[in-house]
Amino acid sequence: MFKKLEELEKKYEELNRNLSDPKIIADQSKFQECAKMHSDISKTVLKYKEYKGIIKEIEENSKLFLEEKDLEFKKLISEELENLKEKKINLEIELKEIMFPEDPHDKKNCIVEVRAGAGGDEAALFAGDLFRMYSRFAENNEWKTDVMSSNPTGIGGFKEIIFSIIGKEVYGKLKHESGVHRVQRVPITESSGRIHTSTVTVAILPEAEEVELEISPNDLKIDRFRSTGPGGQSVNTTDSAIRITHVPTGMVVTCQDEKSQHKNKDKALKILRARLLDKAEREKHEDLAKKRKNQVGTGDRSERIRTYNFPQNRITDHRIGLNLHNLEKVLEGYLNDLVVNLSEKLKKSSEV
Repeated sequence: MFKKLEELEKKYEELNRNLSDPKIIADQSKFQECAKMHSDISKTVLKYKEYKGIIKEIEENSKLFLEEKDLEFKKLISEELENLKEKKINLEIELKEIMFPEDPHDKKNCIVEVRAGAGGDEAALFAGDLFRMYSRFAENNEWKTDVMSSNPTGIGGFKEIIFSIIGKEVYGKLKHESGVHRVQRVPITESSGRIHTSTVTVAILPEAEEVELEISPNDLKIDRFRSTGPGGQSVNTTDSAIRITHVPTGMVVTCQDEKSQHKNKDKALKILRARLLDKAEREKHEDLAKKRKNQVGTGDRSERIRTYNFPQNRITDHRIGLNLHNLEKVLEGYLNDLVVNLSEKLKKSSEV
């Protein structure tokens, strides 16, 4: 963080010189560009200068304290040092908040999309395992889950399952789960005992409110059709399933889990809104992500982030090099070790 602040201070001084340069003043386009950059960073730099002033005062008072013989005066210096150190801590907190602002989506609910990847039936079974893992993690945190769309297989897994998790700071805790999850184990269908490797993709999307992402009805193509697959009396008998196509992006969402057409439509719109917000955020931060030299993982869904090795009872997060030998416990929803370690590592990385 302090390396970045030093660079900002140098840039600030350079901009001060530029704003006094007759050649730049004569070029209104360059002058306005410099003025804007100066305005953008001035608050941060002035706060950093204040911080450096406090550091200098602490050093001077510490030296004076060691040299001073008068006990009364020493006591006054000691009290001043305590005040200065408290100011230093507060300024450090302020600078961190300015340099690394909290993700505005962290406090939101989230939508989780789990899809079977390579590995056929085994991948679908593991998709079911991950759904149960996140559901139990939600229970452990007293959050609520709601299945929005699913495509189950006949052997207990899912080709795809989409569900929402509702609670306090859900997205902030789960956002780093996006990516490819790899499983290594002997499938129940394997008679020779060979270990197979399968993959499942997970996407964690912040729930988007209508007020922050308005979708024009003219941009939507809504199809109604008969539900298919396992289910209750309404399946294959009523046109309750909904398919919504967002025409500008070609994005398609299908929901058929509810008996009510209206409920399926509401859930489909909620998923679509979350995907569109996610798409907009990814495009917005694409250049920033490329520039971050020390980023731990890109958050890209094509990136392998974790391996679940059943024969060795080991779970490995590849982004932070963390190995845990409590695979069964993790799959029961005890994810805190992974979530906390990953968040702390990413935060430290961004401050370098």
